[in-house]
Amino acid sequence: MVPTDPAQRFDTGAIWLDLLATVGSAYGPDPVDRMDSVELLRRWLQHEDLSPLATPGPDDVVRAHELRELLRPLGLAAAAGHAPDPAHVEALNAVLAHDTPIQLTADLRAAPPATAADALTRIARQAAEHLCGPAAARLRTCDDHDCAMLYDDVTGRRRWCSAAICGVRHRVRAHRSRLAGGSETPPPHRVRPEQNPGGRAGR
Repeated sequence: MVPTDPAQRFDTGAIWLDLLATVGSAYGPDPVDRMDSVELLRRWLQHEDLSPLATPGPDDVVRAHELRELLRPLGLAAAAGHAPDPAHVEALNAVLAHDTPIQLTADLRAAPPATAADALTRIARQAAEHLCGPAAARLRTCDDHDCAMLYDDVTGRRRWCSAAICGVRHRVRAHRSRLAGGSETPPPHRVRPEQNPGGRAGR
């Protein structure tokens, strides 16, 4: 296992969703960018088995941020059952125009991408295939108000991105609310596409 920032999330069910999860508490008052340096990007790509032959640079961090915030509203629209913004689809198609076929190694593994930009294009391809296929119907957002992390709900029963993180946070809030005489169980929260924090692209 590749050492990474312990705050990184790799439990969304897809690499492109893991990319979106590199912003923590994305919809809260203090979002945290977990991929704000070349080293963090390098380690993240390595963990996802997408280490490029060329060493990533600062421009690749910008590209990763731009792709992340392009895919976010598309994922949110799919999770909400809404039609995507045509401008976002056009922008994704522009990224996909630079995609190249994967080459296989002798042991039937995908050859590594030449550059970080190529690795990000592979991620864009995975997102496009997910969003236009039947698996798009499984996309959900975490019920925690500040988190709302997108994930692939393969079981159909998942409410939290992590029961040990957001599930616990919810129980703590509910307990405090009961002590204060408030509502015991706040209504479930589903993020709408118009709430996406797209303004952070390229930070």
